[in-house]
Amino acid sequence: MIGRITGTLIEKHPPQIVVDVAGVGYELDVPMSTLYHLPSLGERVALHTHLVVREDAQLLYGFGSESERASFRQLIRITGVGPKMALAVLSGLSAADLAQAVVMQDVTLLTKIPGVGKKTAERLLLELKGKIADALPVGTAQPQVASVNSDVLNALLALGYNEREASTAVRQIAVSASVEDGIRLALKWLSK
Repeated sequence: MIGRITGTLIEKHPPQIVVDVAGVGYELDVPMSTLYHLPSLGERVALHTHLVVREDAQLLYGFGSESERASFRQLIRITGVGPKMALAVLSGLSAADLAQAVVMQDVTLLTKIPGVGKKTAERLLLELKGKIADALPVGTAQPQVASVNSDVLNALLALGYNEREASTAVRQIAVSASVEDGIRLALKWLSK
């Protein structure tokens, strides 16, 4: 099994990349969250990987962090969720955002991901409950903090920020912030 790859990034064709390792080009499918953080072509890259062996193919998936790979592995264990659906989920949400959605049982956040309907989102939340909370950053597993972060996120979305910008800003605010302070701090961070 291939658990990690380190080499030179030679191609990017979302969602697929090619990493040259000692003259062998490995094709990897990566979530968009990993793709956004990759270096420029010709630079070195190190990715955590997951190998899927099927009757008709051997597919390699790459992830920028161990928590992304762990989330991917939890997702593909769910009946009806294959690697493509798991990549779509991780392209729409970071591992921490997914863990927070599971803790908060936030169906609407998951249904914003293309290809995930309400029933699929409910099944994902039900099956991931209690299995993915370790991907949360320290302190965000508290329901009150999750509620504040959700309120701040919804306020930013209502102001016209996209999901990625709003989620990143919410992660930057202090754990003990009130909703009002959280919105103010997030807006200040977004204006930089």
